Amino acid sequence: MTVQTDPEGTERKLLRRFAGLDTRPPKRALELGSGDGRLTWRYADAAAQVVGVDLHPDDLRIAVADRPANLAARVHFARADAELLPFRADAFDLAIFAWSF
Repeated sequence: MTVQTDPEGTERKLLRRFAGLDTRPPKRALELGSGDGRLTWRYADAAAQVVGVDLHPDDLRIAVADRPANLAARVHFARADAELLPFRADAFDLAIFAWSF
């Protein structure tokens, strides 16, 4: 049985509003410490592109396995250190960082 911890979708609504994902045009998002994608799936359908980075390959494997088919073309995951990102400075419109240390 799956336990729903946010049945009203409050986290999803606030994240989208705070990150500006409810406005157009859609944004390119970098998620630092994406882990298994738990947070990613709460906003990814509103973004133009998402790249989630994490240092833990097991979590990244789960994220890829759980990625909804309709998001496969625009949500990607990579093993990377947030202090040494392999992206251009202008590659993303916003960065999301939650529950990471």
